[in-house]
Order: sequence, then C-alpha cells, then structure tokens
Amino acid sequence: MLNWNIRSSHKTLSLENSSEAIKHYLDTLTSDDVGFFRLPENKDLIADTVKVYEALKHKKYFIHIGIGGSALGPDMLLKAMGIQSGVEFIFLNNIDPDDMQRNLDRVNIKEALIYVVSKSGTTAETVAAMSIVINELTKCGVTPSEYKNYFVFCTDPEKGDLRKLTKEWGVHTLSVPSNVGGRFSVLTPVGLLPALFAGINAQDLLSGAQEIKKHLADPKIGEEFFKLAAWIKDLHDQGVHQTVVMPYSSLLKEFSAWFVQLWAESLGKDGKGLTPIPSYGATDQHSQMQLFMEGPKDKVMFLIEVEKFKKDYPLTNSLSGESFKLLSTFSLSQLMKAEFEGTLEALKENDRHVIHLKLPCLDESHLGQLILFSECLTVLVGRMLKVDPFNQPGVEAGKKYAYAWLKTHQK
Repeated sequence: MLNWNIRSSHKTLSLENSSEAIKHYLDTLTSDDVGFFRLPENKDLIADTVKVYEALKHKKYFIHIGIGGSALGPDMLLKAMGIQSGVEFIFLNNIDPDDMQRNLDRVNIKEALIYVVSKSGTTAETVAAMSIVINELTKCGVTPSEYKNYFVFCTDPEKGDLRKLTKEWGVHTLSVPSNVGGRFSVLTPVGLLPALFAGINAQDLLSGAQEIKKHLADPKIGEEFFKLAAWIKDLHDQGVHQTVVMPYSSLLKEFSAWFVQLWAESLGKDGKGLTPIPSYGATDQHSQMQLFMEGPKDKVMFLIEVEKFKKDYPLTNSLSGESFKLLSTFSLSQLMKAEFEGTLEALKENDRHVIHLKLPCLDESHLGQLILFSECLTVLVGRMLKVDPFNQPGVEAGKKYAYAWLKTHQK
C-alpha cells in the first residue's frame, strides 16, 4: 500500500479548524455531480473498453489525439508501466506543425487506430489534429465509409460534435462520464484503452485505486491523509505557494507532468494556489535541488520513493580510485536509495517542508493508488482553500479569445 508521512518541523496536529472543509470534501465524493471517486467500481466502463480493444487489437499503431487531461494521463500510464505489446504509440497532443510532421512520418496510417479524445468534441487542437489525420487517410485512398475501421472516439455520453459523428460514421465510441472532468479522467476509457493496447493490466489499475479509497474517504481510517491536506493549507496561508513533485524514478517523470495539470488547474483560482514544479530524482539533484535546498522556504516537496525496482544492476568493478571501490560492493538500486535518503536528510536539516510518499513497487495496482491519492488530495486541499477544484475559468478565457481571433481572420 502507498504510504505517506510529513518530514517538517511545521505540523498540523488538529483537524478541528478543517471540519467544515472536510465535510464538504466527503459530500463531494458521494455527489452525483462529481464521479471520479467512483470510477474504480464502474464495471461498465472497463467492459465497454475491453470490447473496443478486442475488435481492433490487430492494429500496429495507436495514434492518440487529445490535449491536456485527454493526453497527459494516458501518456503517464504508458511511460510508468511501459509498452509491453508490439504497438507503436504516437501522441498528437499539441499543434506544433513541425512536431506533427515528425510524428506522422513514423506511422503507416493504414495500419493505425486513431483514438480521438475530447469530452466536448469541440477542442480546437483536437479538431485540428483530427482534420490533418483525415487528410492523410484521404491521400492513402481511405473513404469516409471506411472511417469506422480506423477511428475510435472518446467523448461525452450524449452530446458534442464527436457524438454526432459517431452516428454518421458508425465508429466505436467510448464515454467519459459527464460528471468526470478531463484532468480526473485517466481511470476512464481515456486512459484505459491505450493501457490495454500497451499490454497494461487496466483492471489492476482500478483495483489498486479501489483498495486505497477507504483511507481517502474516512477521517478515522485515513486521519493522516486529512492532516496532510490541513498541513498543506496551513503552509499556504503562511506564504508557501509552490509545490515540487519529485519522484525518484525516471518512469514516473510523466507522472509529474500529469500532477502539474491536476494541481495547477484545480487549485489556481481567486488569487490562491500552489504553483507545481515538475522534477525527478536523482537527475534533478544536480540542478534544481540547489534551489530547493537553500533557496526560499516557499515550497512543499513531494518526494516519491519506489522501494523495490523490477530490475537491478551490480556495480561490481576492479577499477582503481576511491569512488569506484566504494560503489563496487553496491547495486544501482542501492545507490538510488542512498541518494534518496541523503536528500531527505539534507532537506530535513535545512528545515524544508517535505512529504515522503513511498510505493512498495511500481506496478499497476500501486500506480492506481497514487493516482486516486493525488486526485483526492487535490480536491481536499481545494475545499480547504475554498476554491472550486473542478472548474477552470482561466483556461476557458484563453479559449474564448483564441476563437475570437480565428473568427476575425476567417477568410
């Protein structure tokens, strides 16, 4: 089981001042308006996803079209768990024309599944990438009557432009529940279909998330979780307005990117929030750590440890030199452990605010736990800060002006 503890001289020992926020959070978890917490037990979503996978699993390429929460979660799953099948994945998750060319040049599009993910079905970047892919199919002689052999949509259950195209084209379509926002959608078909094509055990992801739920929804069983959120809120009120996410695992590097969206888009409102900073160890001990260790004390640091790696390498050598001799009796995982513990101790000595998250190993079950833990912590901190963790008015404002520009310049 994932566990966590605070390494800081500043500790919140009582939840009395947070009782109203905690009640609001607990009500949120059972609300019909918010569905992310109940995803692990939604058997229909995984069953529908498996059906689509079985119908199209012969595909050699998987083109994932989406942006933000429609792409960051799936990318995180694949990087963390690895691609254990022969499928090649291409993420079209931005609108840089040069990057688009590089990605499309890697694909035999006639052997590709094209997974278009947009809850609204109107996301400009997604519509643009989809248009380009359709043009590529046309060049290869593919007609609209054949689109059902190439496209899968993932969108709102009832409305939106993609839902309309479903009827016209007869393509397979999966649903993002209407009460689950994009940045909370990784445990829906948004993430589950690419996971299946990558050979990842999607059911274990959901089972892991289900296993940790009681610790996130009961202040008695999970008292330390609720104290953690209160501690972060107290620090925020004292001017600690940045959050560093630093897994000691290269495979979790994209987890930091996923967390950045979750944390920033959910909490950055009304002049409040904790700016997320992505990092990973041990690499960033040689760059950002200088700032984290001796810079302003305005950061909360999530240090994520993986206790046991799937593979290890002995550092045995017969080279001269003290550094070679010292390492020769250890393994690579032991060196990672030493660097993690050394950093933890040095941060404590410098009175930095650290949350130590510990994963027994990096597998589907524990990744599912880490995902739901992160989502619930985000919502609980949001309730304590008295911001709505489920809207994104700042993002919507930018979209509005982008569309206004397009209309002004329309030919």
